[in-house]
Amino acid sequence: MDLIQWVSDVRSVVTVICMTTFIGIVIWAYSASRKKDFDEAAMLPFADDESLTAKVKEPHHG
Repeated sequence: MDLIQWVSDVRSVVTVICMTTFIGIVIWAYSASRKKDFDEAAMLPFADDESLTAKVKEPHHG
């Protein structure tokens, strides 16, 4: 077995490992058990943080 064939085999194995990892992450991310966490994260921009609004007061103009 020469070096070029060995490198080709290693590249093939790494490609399969990366593809399997990617598919596993996609399945994990879209699983039903993650829905609650993603719904909560989606609502974060709309959360009202009273401690932040109490500290930062914008001056009234006019």
